[in-house]
Amino acid sequence: MTADTQQQTPTETRVPSTPAWAMLRTLGGIALISGLLVALVYQFTLPIIAENQRVLTEKAVFHVLPEASVKHDFVITDKGGLAPVGSGAEGEVVYGGYDAQGHLVGLAITGVAVGYAGPIRVLFAYDPDCRCLTGSKVLSSNETPGFGDKLDFDPVFLKNFEELDARLDAEGKALANPIVTVKHGTKSRPWEIDGISGATISSKAMGRAANAAAQHAVPAIERDLAWLKQQH
Repeated sequence: MTADTQQQTPTETRVPSTPAWAMLRTLGGIALISGLLVALVYQFTLPIIAENQRVLTEKAVFHVLPEASVKHDFVITDKGGLAPVGSGAEGEVVYGGYDAQGHLVGLAITGVAVGYAGPIRVLFAYDPDCRCLTGSKVLSSNETPGFGDKLDFDPVFLKNFEELDARLDAEGKALANPIVTVKHGTKSRPWEIDGISGATISSKAMGRAANAAAQHAVPAIERDLAWLKQQH
């Protein structure tokens, strides 16, 4: 057999292997840098998000309390009363609305309930003169467009909140009649919400949010009502 016909044995080429520790170190470094960037972005955007939320809430307060020109913020304390925000007390915030003469025109209270696509957070107006809810504004919602947004724009549905009964029981610790949503066209009591046809789940969530807001805030408001009227 000649050199021309002799079978050549292929030469193996070895690829240098990367040590496992080096790969882990590289991946760990990338993860550390990524985590640091996420943290920096979060810290940078947090004040912006908080300010946007503050502006949104303030607009909502004056939307549900159109006669107010000034608002003062209070918290519901663990003792069941109210205290000014910044006094050291912590709890759910209640917004007091006052007119130009310093008279209390109403309070804005927050309720949350689970709807069709997640939590619905709503701001309600409470009028201590009629002991009723007189307005509403959805703060956040993921409900289906065309149905869930009726909670904020359907004029027939919004009439439910022109004078929705929220008076307390004899002990002053809970509503005399829990607020509930009923089937469209069957409302017969002042504490009932007439539901929206085609958006039953969303409108029932609105009723639960209103009931939660009133059950939690109205006893504290009524307990300290005389004090609230002096906070102008």
